Order: sequence, then structure tokens, then C-alpha cells
Amino acid sequence: MLPAMQTGQSCRWHVLPSADALARAATDKILHAARLAIARGGAFHIVLAGGGTPRRIYRDLSRTAADWSRWHVWFGDERCLPADAAERNSRMAADAWLDQVPIPPAQVHAIPAELGATAAAAAYARTLAGRGDFDLVLLGLGEDGHTASLFPGHDWGVAATAPDALAVFDAPKPPPERVSLSAHRLSATRELLFLVSGAGKRLAVADWRAGADIPAAAIAPAGGVDILLDFS
Repeated sequence: MLPAMQTGQSCRWHVLPSADALARAATDKILHAARLAIARGGAFHIVLAGGGTPRRIYRDLSRTAADWSRWHVWFGDERCLPADAAERNSRMAADAWLDQVPIPPAQVHAIPAELGATAAAAAYARTLAGRGDFDLVLLGLGEDGHTASLFPGHDWGVAATAPDALAVFDAPKPPPERVSLSAHRLSATRELLFLVSGAGKRLAVADWRAGADIPAAAIAPAGGVDILLDFS
């Protein structure tokens, strides 16, 4: 574990020797968090990330035995595309994992991004109303320091008064219209795990560790964040 830099977060940096090792470590952490949450309160609420690194982890989870009936699945962000579009985070997670295990469908809470960013953000905020802290949030990191669909130069929803879900327009990556949980809502979790794979993320990580004002640094749960990297 590398020492943490003070960026407004309490960061624990874990360097793994390969992408495979990162995926195994993340899968183990997810399953451990699930067991603790179920033992504590009878349910496990997890927020999923999109992208290639989580896909590998989701495939590993699909081949694992777990008390799936106690899992409740949420999403950190979504692209405003048709519900069955392959580029949707919810579609990727379903194909890689969720359709392969018996999580009750009513406990998988996809963002209805096909409604458009404004309507979908409002609908997801209503779905989240009354939901307490998550048990585990999974996030990735973009080469520009973005996480979920919180991009540099956009509103990240850091304030305590920020809505749970944000409508995102003019995103620098396609599609331009998205929905994202706010930084404030993502921070409301017992555990938070960043999954950072690929040398293309080195500059963003260096900026993050140096205290740069990037979206990833705005997610600050009370228990700190664990960051898994496959490079040093």
C-alpha cells in the first residue's frame, strides 16, 4: 500500500501486479463487503461502475456463489441511449453478471436514461429517496480525472444540497447526454472502491495524488476510499 496524499479524501492506494490481480482483489473486496453488510443489516446495497475493468470483475462475480437474494444493485451513471443499447452500463452489467445470477429483478435499479437526462435524473432521485448510505460504491477513473459521469468543467454536485442524481449535458465523451449520481450522493457509502487499470491513467493518478481539483478527488466518504491500481 502506498502512502495517501491529502486531497480532501482519505486515500488508501493499493498497487497490484496485473489487471488480473486487480480484478481478483476487487472481487474479493466486493464479496467481503457483501457478507459484512448482510450480517449487519440483512441486505447489501452496491453501486456499479461501467467500463472494461468492471466488466472483468462482473464476469468473475457471475461464476461465484453468494446470497444473491440480499443484493440490491444501483448504478453510478448511465448514458442516455435506448435501454437495450450495448453501450449502456446497465446492459453491460446484465450481460456480464446480473442476468446470470438470481438477484430479484426488483432489486436491480437501472437508471431510466432512455427518458433523457433531465427526466431520468429526476426519476432516479425519486427512486433513491429515503435510501440511506450505500454499502459499497465502485468507481473508475478517466484519463481526464473524471469518474462516473462527473467531468472536469461540469457541476459535480459536491454541496450537501446537491440532488442525488444530476442531468449531464455536453459530456466530452459520447454520448453527450448522461445521468450521474452526484459527488455528494456517491460519498454516502460505508466503503468506496476505485478501479484504475492501464498506463493511460498515470497522469490522472499523478494529478490526483498531487491534490489536483479533479472529479475523482471530490468523492469523500467518511471512511475514506480504497484505490486499486495495476501500475505504480
